[in-house]
Formats: sequence, structure tokens, C-alpha cells
Amino acid sequence: MPTMAIIGSQWGDEGKGKIVDLLSEKAEIIARYQGGTNAGHTVVIDGKQFILHLIPSGILRPKTICVIGNGVVVDLEAMVRELEELESLGIKVAGRLLVSDRAHIIMPYHRELDGADEDMRGSNGIGTTRRGIGPAYSDKTSRLGIRLGDLGNLKLFKQKVERALREKNFLLTGHYRRQRLSAAKVIADTLVAYRCVKSVVADTTTYLNEAISKGKRVLVEGAQGVMLDVDFGTYPYCTSSNPTAGGICTGLGIPPRDVGKIYGVTKAYTTRVGAGPFPTELNDRMGKTLRQAGAEYGATTGRPRRCGWLDLPVVRYSAQLNGFAGLFLTKLDVLSGIKKIKVCTAYKCKGKLLKTVPGNVEELAACKPVYKEVPGWDENIVGCNDIKKLPLAARRYIQFIEKESGVKVSLISTGNDRKHTILRGEKFF
Repeated sequence: MPTMAIIGSQWGDEGKGKIVDLLSEKAEIIARYQGGTNAGHTVVIDGKQFILHLIPSGILRPKTICVIGNGVVVDLEAMVRELEELESLGIKVAGRLLVSDRAHIIMPYHRELDGADEDMRGSNGIGTTRRGIGPAYSDKTSRLGIRLGDLGNLKLFKQKVERALREKNFLLTGHYRRQRLSAAKVIADTLVAYRCVKSVVADTTTYLNEAISKGKRVLVEGAQGVMLDVDFGTYPYCTSSNPTAGGICTGLGIPPRDVGKIYGVTKAYTTRVGAGPFPTELNDRMGKTLRQAGAEYGATTGRPRRCGWLDLPVVRYSAQLNGFAGLFLTKLDVLSGIKKIKVCTAYKCKGKLLKTVPGNVEELAACKPVYKEVPGWDENIVGCNDIKKLPLAARRYIQFIEKESGVKVSLISTGNDRKHTILRGEKFF
């Protein structure tokens, strides 16, 4: 089957951008199915860093077509900035990007409401990126959203904005004590951005189904990770969409039979951004060591990521939900120089031993990790592309992950550059 998908198996930030870029060498189409500009995919090519938030990192491959599906919420102004930045870096986008006409738009009032709500919550904030993603998805579900296809009918578009602003301005002024937004300005600003991207708006559902029927090699990617899924993540400390495999069909409009193998991207340790339970978090010197060695700062927000040891109950849970054919293990090089590495193999909670993630966040917050300590290694493995050349302790660490998770590690990343990768003989396309 020519379609495969990669999914973040933790709280996002697992290094999916690099993986998508790497696999794009053989893929013909890269399709993203959920999320918004809260994604931060970093790719390093020959020492040069590219950071993408909305457009799939496959755009860095000159022959790859990138598709943004209907399940994504699109910030038009952010997309224009990203397109301009790519062009300035010599990346030709023309003719290589398609955006679904069914995708919902992040409007200026969504960003205002997102920031206002986080400010009002104060120390109890969810930790959103304040990009308007949650409010845009809320409007989609409430049938108050505006889709890209709506902008082709100016009269209809204006009516929808005016209707939405009657509610949004009431909230902004009455509840959040913020300034009213002008409907005329919102409409004008949105149309300016839309004119810059109008040529890429298309019926991506038909395009993808026809491409799959012709045997085209399609790589499907999501944003964030399983533990931020609105249904299966640490709700309410999560995103507003479904990064799990279930979101693929609804986010792209392709049938389940056409979703091939699904791979989970797993960092060699664990990180998360924002509030919410994190059983293996390290609020000590080791946590700072991981953050510094792994450059763990959000590509979208710049926020320092919370760092901790690898959480295998999370990986098992992700594998259970998504049916992973394999794991792509990233940032193994960050663990070099650590004498003793701890791995969480289970949780203790209320006298019970749990091997997977409980559904209640309060229960998860009360869980205590059960650690297995394994030997570390001193050797610098950055750039290693042969598993036989890895230190014995590193190879045993990989074997331990495979045994405990029940999933084979199919790919290992040993550095930021696309060349810093170990492929274990599996053909992905």
C-alpha cells in the first residue's frame, strides 16, 4: 500500500519534522490532517535550519507536493508569512502546495479570544500557544466557523463575519474586558491574506483519493502527539483536534482502507509544553541537562519544554491506540554522557501497578513512576548512521524499548541533520 502515516507518540515535539523531511525523498505527496500553526517542525539540512508551523516539511524537497487537509485550521496571515519566508530561502512553492477549500480559517477574533482566555485563567491556564486554534475548532463544532471555500462568495463571507462578531465582541467586551473588533477591518485583513493564497485553495479530498487510486506514494503527517489528543490525551490539557490515527480519515477525506502502515515517533526521553500532568518530569539538574543538550525550546513559542525520562506507559498507550508498525526513535544522541539512564516502565497509583495511561488527569497526576535504571554511554554518537557502530549500552537501550513497548524501532535519529539517521533495513515506500 503506497500510503503511510507518522504520528507523535508522546506530547508532541518528538522530531516529526525531520522524519517527514527524510521520508519525503521517496514520497510524492505529503498530507497534513489536523492542527494549526501551533505545530513547530524543525529541519536541519547541511547545517541550515528551517522551522515550519503550517506547511509540511516535505516542501523542502523540490519535487514533493504538500497538501493541507480539511482537518487543519488555517491562519491565512501566518501562511502568507511562511510562504514568503520559504521563497526568501530559495524554496520554490509554486505548484507544490494545495490547501483544502473545506479547511476552517483562524480569524483575528479567534486569536484575541485565545489570549484573553489564557490571561483570565492565570496560573490555571491550559498553556495554549495563543494562536486561536482552540476557538477556531470550537466555532467549527458550533457551526459558526468560516471555511476557505466561503471566501469565494464575498457576500456570504461578510455575513458570516458579522454574525460571528456579534457573539465574539459580546464576549470580548463583556466577559474579558477587551476592545471590540471592527467587522470591516477583520473582513479587509482576511481578504488581503486570502488573495495571496487563493491560487492554492483546492478540493484536496478528490485530489488525494485520485492520487491514491493511481498508486501515488502518500505520506500522512499530524501535528502534536497522542497525549495531546482531545479525546485520548490529558484532557483538558490538550489540543483541540485528533492527532491520533482516527483523525487521518476525517482530516483528509480518505477511507480507512487507504491508510497503510502507521509509525510512531518517540523521543529517547520525554518532553511536554504547557500545563498538565507529566509523571516522569525532572525538576532538577538532570531535567536542565536534557533541556540544554536537546535544545528543548518550542519552535513555535520559544517556551522551555518540560523534560523527563522516557515514559513507556505513554508509548504503550500510543501503540495501542494507533497500531504502530514501528517506532522512529529520535534524539538518542542527547543521552550521551549520562552514566545511568532511568526509564519509566509502569506507574504506581492508589496501591495499583499500571502499565498504561489512566483516562483521568487527576489520577495520572497522582501516579508515581516505577523506574528501571539502565547503563548509559559516554561516546558521542552524533551523526552515526550504522547501528553496529552505536555503543553497546545504546543498542541495549533500544532493545529494552522494543521489549517493553512491544514495537520494533525501525529508525533511529542521532542528530539534527537529515543525514544523522540510522535506517534498519525497512522500506517505507
